[in-house]
Amino acid sequence: MKKNKKELVWEYTKAVVTALLLALFIRAYFIQAFKNPSGSMIPTLLIGDHILVNKFIYGTTLPFSDRRILPFRKPEKGDIIVFKYPEDRKRDFIKRVIAVEGDVIESKNKVIYVNGKAVDEPYAQHTDTSLRPGGIEPRDNFGPHIVPKEKYFMMGDNRDQSYDSRYWGYVDIRDIRGEALIMYWSWDGKNHWPRFERIGRLVK
Repeated sequence: MKKNKKELVWEYTKAVVTALLLALFIRAYFIQAFKNPSGSMIPTLLIGDHILVNKFIYGTTLPFSDRRILPFRKPEKGDIIVFKYPEDRKRDFIKRVIAVEGDVIESKNKVIYVNGKAVDEPYAQHTDTSLRPGGIEPRDNFGPHIVPKEKYFMMGDNRDQSYDSRYWGYVDIRDIRGEALIMYWSWDGKNHWPRFERIGRLVK
């Protein structure tokens, strides 16, 4: 039986609304797209990298609440995560977890120590050979600090060009959006061309 115009419009409307609600549900609880806006994570992430963020790995946030349920695990050292920037929670930042609750963290001449042991950081990049003494500013020397409960110490891989926990403190578990998962697109703004070789890479 041939459907009239009103029935067709209604069916299309239902399909579009259902698709939108499903997309919003997935974005809210499972996967979110994120564009890397800065060079603080070079060489791991470049400006213009677009990534998918796993939002349920650390637990799902209930609507209108910061409470998390059904966590698979807590953030671990080495995870690259997207979180609400503590000084402006309307903005999202992406950094690497360097220390978790209970850890003692410090830096001596650009070398990071966690619980008294130097951290092996093959992902870290230093572009400035000069050393800044502690007490003036914490880029190269700070601590020791004990990471409080349910807090995380975050740093960018591009160590000399990253504004991170050395300057603004810890990230609360409630402000973590999820773990960076995979690059689905990468745009080189300088050369106005896609970085095809980066598409599909796991973020680690």
